[in-house]
Amino acid sequence: MNKVLMMSSRIIKKGKGISTAVMIEHTLFSLPMAVSAFLLESSGRPAISRVLWILLAVFGARNAANALNRLIDHTIDEENPRTADRDLPAGRIKRLDLWLFTAFCTALFLLSAAMLNWLCLALVPVALILILGYSFTKRFTFLCHYWLGITSSVAVMGSFLALQGRFEWRFFPMTLGVALWVAGFDIIYATQDIEHDRTHCIHSVPAYFGKKGGLIISGLSHLGTLFFFSLNLLFFPLGFWYILGLAITALLLLSQQLIAWRGPVSWIPLASYHLNQLLSPLFLLFTALDIYLPGGLYGK
Repeated sequence: MNKVLMMSSRIIKKGKGISTAVMIEHTLFSLPMAVSAFLLESSGRPAISRVLWILLAVFGARNAANALNRLIDHTIDEENPRTADRDLPAGRIKRLDLWLFTAFCTALFLLSAAMLNWLCLALVPVALILILGYSFTKRFTFLCHYWLGITSSVAVMGSFLALQGRFEWRFFPMTLGVALWVAGFDIIYATQDIEHDRTHCIHSVPAYFGKKGGLIISGLSHLGTLFFFSLNLLFFPLGFWYILGLAITALLLLSQQLIAWRGPVSWIPLASYHLNQLLSPLFLLFTALDIYLPGGLYGK
């Protein structure tokens, strides 16, 4: 009995270590956007089995990317005082554990795509190049933030394709909006490491253009986000609640820009992470309200 308890304790401890290392809570960035996409495309009536496979695909893809990023950036994280205490550089988890977790999440993504439709399965190699290739981009281009944005937007496009099995023009505005949203706040995040990135030849927008230039590019990216999210009004019968959600989205984007411009460096995680972990669920909430509430354009 004691052996079973000890083994269970080790498994739980290892699981907590991995979830902390890959920042599993960052699934909150892309998952609500993926849910918003399939609610829109299914008129609020998605098949439960399809929803399950979409959620598993997003979970697998996102966490495979995060785990691989930690493995590839292991040396970089060790050299950066801000990241040296992360679980892998600090030795609290083993590289083998993260490799196994990466393999598991990749397999989960592959299985989920296969269970959705032939197009999703056929596009798995493209998705994996995007998802698993991000970690290398910061070594050769400052456009790495936009690669990350496109990678995150795979969840949105994938949700649309899982339901329809073909490309449609109406899928692109929200997909591009998510890509620019993620790129914009990742640029804000990178302003913490300008000197380190320049010293160690890590490519980023702030390292190339300075903090001011980086924040201008981030702000323009977030304006693009609002533009593309607004285009959903042309492709889907949305109304008051969605527009209110857009206004709240704009307020949150403006808030993070103001914090990044005027606040101390210690506030950057608030601007780049915490506000965006709030933005995505709120976007889903107001999209769902527009779909389901009586008087809504999808509601009864």
